[in-house]
This record gives sequence, C-alpha cells and structure tokens, in this order.
Amino acid sequence: MSQGIKTPCVKVCFVDPKAQICVGCFRKMEELGRWTKYSDDERAVIMGELDARREAYLASRPAAG
Repeated sequence: MSQGIKTPCVKVCFVDPKAQICVGCFRKMEELGRWTKYSDDERAVIMGELDARREAYLASRPAAG
C-alpha cells in the first residue's frame, strides 16, 4: 500500500508577498507549486532546510511591542 507524499504542510497557508515564502510551512513559492513533482530525496533536502528558514524569517520580523 502506498504511503503518499511526505509534506510539511500545516494547513495554515499564507504567503508573505515580500519574502515569497509560506509562513505556515516555510516553503518557497516554487516548492509549493512543484512539491508533488519532486523526488523523495529532493523533498527531504527541502524539509531539512525549513527550520532554518523559519528561524531566519522570524528573526527578520520586527518585534511586537
């Protein structure tokens, strides 16, 4: 039985137009559009980068206050 495609999607889809990144899963626009076309290895590489992207994105945001 097939397992389906692994995805970091958290069903909170909002693309920051300036950063061109989804602030739910932190994939880039091209990655969102091509996700099902990538190989398992390509998806694994991207998924390995998402935590760093999230940290960089959050660090670039102005502090709330």
